[in-house]
Amino acid sequence: MADDDVMAELGRLRASIDNMDAALVHLLAERFKITQRVGVLKAAHDLPPADPVREAEQIQRLRALAEESHLDPEFAEKFLSFIVSEVVRHHEALRRDRPGGC
Repeated sequence: MADDDVMAELGRLRASIDNMDAALVHLLAERFKITQRVGVLKAAHDLPPADPVREAEQIQRLRALAEESHLDPEFAEKFLSFIVSEVVRHHEALRRDRPGGC
């Protein structure tokens, strides 16, 4: 492939990556909107911010999906754990900031 062709292909691939990154950000934003509603519901009913059983189930489910998709399951687990820790942090803040909260 000539240098111009390589650079053109590199540009196309990078544009695809940029589109995927934008889609990921939008999906994460939607996910956090829903988890915020979960946090409000938990706070209103004095439920704990974290649910270790649910988290373990989600990790297993995502690891299986990652394997099926030829994605490193360790990476998928780390990614989910990062997201869950942020969600729990938000839920703890909602619980703390609710009227009569801790």
